[in-house]
Amino acid sequence: MKQIAHKWWVTVFVIALGCVTARPARADQNPVFEKANQDYSAGHFQAAVDGYQNLVGAGQRSANLFYNLGNAWFRLGNLGEAILSYERALALDPHHPEAAANLALVRDDARALELKRDWLDRYIEAGTATQYSIAASIAFWLAAFCVTRFFFLRRRSAALAFLLGFSFVVFASAAFALYSLETGSRGRALAIVTGKKIEARLATADNANSVLALPPGSEIKVLSQRGDSGDRRAAGTDVGGVRW
Repeated sequence: MKQIAHKWWVTVFVIALGCVTARPARADQNPVFEKANQDYSAGHFQAAVDGYQNLVGAGQRSANLFYNLGNAWFRLGNLGEAILSYERALALDPHHPEAAANLALVRDDARALELKRDWLDRYIEAGTATQYSIAASIAFWLAAFCVTRFFFLRRRSAALAFLLGFSFVVFASAAFALYSLETGSRGRALAIVTGKKIEARLATADNANSVLALPPGSEIKVLSQRGDSGDRRAAGTDVGGVRW
């Protein structure tokens, strides 16, 4: 019986390790990506941007792809698009040091505005949605195993009870982190100003009073969107020229 239990724990560990180390197909293993890199090295920055964006349009996603796209946009002098690309790189890989460093430098150069984040937001952003999903999945199946063992065992094990409680805590924490990433200040409502001379106004009319200038790369939280022109309402003001 002990040998069977030991084999089961080894199996769980191997599955968990495989989930953690698994990586999706990378966009930077594409010939189009290599061609765009060559264009960038040759100083053909617009061609490099076109190549990187073709990959993005085809559904390719990787931190290195968006990092290189941000560099190409910066070389073209488009700081808003550069900041947007670096933000996307960090959304895929929060521990991408080059993207983080370049984002800080370009944001400072553009004097872009940032949304205020509390300590909980910064803590949650240390992980990615994929990592939290993996943690939630592992915790769920561990909890299911513990519940099954409780049902069949005559004697209740304190270690099994602790593992069940721990699994529930991990699952709840991971689920909360996923929800916060989706709906929090860095979730779907976050948008980046990419246009130039963008102002926040009290209404969509051109003669409406301006309340704040939004330099390229500024962060805003979109509350609603209306009209075919893509006017967006952010924190009680109307702005244009923003992208997610």
